[in-house]
Amino acid sequence: MSIAPTRSVSYSFVRGDTPASPEEAHRHFMTKLSVETDPSDVRADLDRDACSFLLIDARSQKQYADCHIPGATNMPHRTISAESTAQLARDTLIVVYCCGPACNAAARACAKLSALGFTVKEMIGGLTYWRHEGFDVEGELGTNAPMYA
Repeated sequence: MSIAPTRSVSYSFVRGDTPASPEEAHRHFMTKLSVETDPSDVRADLDRDACSFLLIDARSQKQYADCHIPGATNMPHRTISAESTAQLARDTLIVVYCCGPACNAAARACAKLSALGFTVKEMIGGLTYWRHEGFDVEGELGTNAPMYA
């Protein structure tokens, strides 16, 4: 049995960029958590009737009709404007989702809504992660709707 010679590595890809200080990391992750939530937390609040938020699906009307989270309101990100949001209460937190990690409709909707003065959080993972968790969906295709990676 031969043993491979030990190599001396002078560069670390992980440490290539200087790690943040614990204080900087804390600020970063607290800021991140202030604008994001996840499917499990959304589901828990829906199950407990602790819905102090409005759940918005930022995908197209067709995608929403095919499959969406029960109780979600469809507001395609391209349609968001002062006029289309005039009926929304400014003091309500809005949680926004889209297809999944490869989709930026939720981020676009959050950017537009926050510019209009709304408090927003993006549901990370979108409908894809919601469905991976096994949570209920509804719509014309329901669980037969295509999954997005």
